[in-house]
Amino acid sequence: RFYEKVQALHQDPEASVDNPLLAFGLIKRLHSDWPNVVYSDEAAENAQAFQASFKEVEQELPGAEDLDGAARALMRLQDVYALSVKGMANGIFQRAGTSCPPLYSPSRHVSLSADDCFHVGKVAYDTGDYYHSIAWLEEAASLFRLSYGSWNPEDRSSLEDALDHLAFSYFMAGNISHALSLSKEFLHYAPACRAGTPTRSCASAPGARWGWQEGVPRSLIPALSPLSHPSWLCLSPQPALEHLPHLSCSYETNDSPYLLLQPARKEVVQVRPYVALYHDFISDAEAETIKGLAGPWLQRSVVASGEKQQKAEYRISKSAWLKDTADPVVRALEQRIAAVTGLDLRPPYAEYLQVVNYGLGGHYEPHFDHATSRKSPLYRMKSGNRIATVMIYLSAVEAGGSTAFIYANISVPVVKNAALFWWNLRRNGDGDEDTLHAGCPVLAGDKWVANKWIHEHGQEFRRPCSTDPQD
Repeated sequence: RFYEKVQALHQDPEASVDNPLLAFGLIKRLHSDWPNVVYSDEAAENAQAFQASFKEVEQELPGAEDLDGAARALMRLQDVYALSVKGMANGIFQRAGTSCPPLYSPSRHVSLSADDCFHVGKVAYDTGDYYHSIAWLEEAASLFRLSYGSWNPEDRSSLEDALDHLAFSYFMAGNISHALSLSKEFLHYAPACRAGTPTRSCASAPGARWGWQEGVPRSLIPALSPLSHPSWLCLSPQPALEHLPHLSCSYETNDSPYLLLQPARKEVVQVRPYVALYHDFISDAEAETIKGLAGPWLQRSVVASGEKQQKAEYRISKSAWLKDTADPVVRALEQRIAAVTGLDLRPPYAEYLQVVNYGLGGHYEPHFDHATSRKSPLYRMKSGNRIATVMIYLSAVEAGGSTAFIYANISVPVVKNAALFWWNLRRNGDGDEDTLHAGCPVLAGDKWVANKWIHEHGQEFRRPCSTDPQD
């Protein structure tokens, strides 16, 4: 039965892991469902050979961090794109409470099981995020009620589990009456957990901790989480060009011999801060080469934290660095960047090319590219702060993934093979606060970008100071 279910999912030529629900389901099957089948009673007759075969590939399968990360990605998509949990569970990516068209319509309909929804809610529950745990556990409980009495060996949860965790979530959110109502339903399905009949499973259940939680002041209970992403920019359509007469499109040579025969196709997206999009900046073949070079070296992206660098939940992606000596394609790309920007990219005036992959729900919360402290690791290059950013879109995405400039109130969608350019510093060397930007979560697809960060030293005569010290 399990084989037939998986075979049906993967034999469909239209099934694609670009769909975040299918990607989550695949990770969950490999990390959780399949081991449950392997070690189930039904497998007992062939246990030794069955489990030995599983052990051979176990190290290559997704781990607990991958599965929990995929669950958090679904919650992130729920928040930023204002999606209905019930709709997501049914495979529909539509904003809650609206009649707008779906943000993404996959070619193959995929829905989540009760156990899938329970796992997403449990990840939120374990971190004290009762805002999300309530929504997902409610959906899990509803689905478990519909199928109550049937059991799948790969499932780790049940209606009792969903009700117990949901009751405690409501209790922690301050809705005591509904928590008691759910507890009564839980005791109806799990009579062994009634008072005076303690069991091991009941003792470890969330409700067993209510005694000492009752005295917790309301002020210490985790608040229902607000949106941390600029969701209005990730959702908003772009204004028509005719309504923004100060913007323009042009062919640019920048007085560079390199661009005489093939000028750059520049679209000015914003004047202040200055943001420009160069269309067809890279070819399909070059993009695939760069992705192929970076692929084996991809690691979880880190962020600056004081004088160190560390992983952070507000940046979910994988990245790798490529020197210009890695391949002639990288060298040619750097020459093209130098020609278009007119800046000096010779070491140490620019960093290596950073290739970044944003997968399921991949995002980067609002941040500056330039350093805001002299203690930043950026200054170790001895070439000053980051004066400019060039970000090249190496792939297209089906939905989401825009680059949102918060204070400028604009977002730039993913345009395959285009390069986005902006100045991080003003002419006087101060950081431009209007460049605060975010990478919106990828709703569907696989987003690849290549970043080139150029430093201020070496650019003194290429971008000179203004006569106005405030500029």
